[in-house]
Amino acid sequence: MTGDGLRLAVETRGVSGTSTLLFAHGFGQTRGAWGGTVAALAAQGCRCVSYDARGHGESGRLPGGDYHMQQFADDLLDLARSLPKPPVLVGASMGGLLGLAAAGETRPPPFRALVLVDITPRWETRGVERILAFMQAHPDGFGGYAEAAEQIAAYLPHRSGRKSEEQLRPLLREGADGRLRWHWDPALLAGDLVAESERYQPRLFAAAVQVDVPVLLLSGEHSDVVSHATVAEFLQLVPHARHVAVAGATHMVAGDANDAFTREIASFIQSLDGAPASGARTARSQQA
Repeated sequence: MTGDGLRLAVETRGVSGTSTLLFAHGFGQTRGAWGGTVAALAAQGCRCVSYDARGHGESGRLPGGDYHMQQFADDLLDLARSLPKPPVLVGASMGGLLGLAAAGETRPPPFRALVLVDITPRWETRGVERILAFMQAHPDGFGGYAEAAEQIAAYLPHRSGRKSEEQLRPLLREGADGRLRWHWDPALLAGDLVAESERYQPRLFAAAVQVDVPVLLLSGEHSDVVSHATVAEFLQLVPHARHVAVAGATHMVAGDANDAFTREIASFIQSLDGAPASGARTARSQQA
């Protein structure tokens, strides 16, 4: 339950007492975005906690729909503090921005380490606009799962095959009119939340320079949200961070190249116990 009374859908897999990872998904996603990675890392001995952000998936919706970034940040902090020890935060897009702000602004740090998935304090506006355009494109929903699968395939032409009805069921809700609509609260797009993200940038820059835990930035080789310029800028702000560009992936890194994505996280987790102090590491960028 959140501080303002919403129920969050939280899922835990893996053995208690091992390395704990907290997964925070991107805007418009659900905890299901981490499915393959959570299953693999739990099998390797990690304890994995994932959740649907407010207004997403199976989590509660805010009455009146007045969503703000600070609400999402508070939810993430509350979840991290509810765990027996600080987790490794794996945050994609919006989830990564929330984690970055929390890691830089909160003392003691709420996370043992950060994995930022295709997000930096400054992002490419055109890429974000493309995502929002897709989210806003079907206000009346879809006549069936086949229609939804067709639209997703058009949005993600680089992926082979189409999503099945089984894969789509967690992402769509049937309305009283029989049409299928996305799982998120439409108020997320109608209010000030999207505009707030741009105003968050100065706060994110200030937070980034204060981050003193290990950081791994995983970007998509073909991302239109993160670029060479934004990565270079981030590595100047957080010089102890490590960067890996995941080959063949776009902004949807976990969905595009899940095996490579999972391997990088597993390797990062394994390095933490024997890693030197974060400030002593040298930033480096490589291709996965």
